[in-house]
Amino acid sequence: MGIATGLLVSAIHNAGLVSLTYTPANMSFLNRILERPKNEKPFLILVAGYPAKDAVLPDIKRKELADVASFI
Repeated sequence: MGIATGLLVSAIHNAGLVSLTYTPANMSFLNRILERPKNEKPFLILVAGYPAKDAVLPDIKRKELADVASFI
């Protein structure tokens, strides 16, 4: 399921859309809301749509190895 979700998120991005995945700790509320049987287990909530015209992404960079690990 995780690999399929990753492929779907990539396809959404390639189509010019944006997505947000949400995995709350207890997703049983979805079974109640959607009136689904207990044997069905929700995996995640995936929201997709067009980005706002003025949307910007933060400039996130990887930390250097020395910042997260030490070798003795």
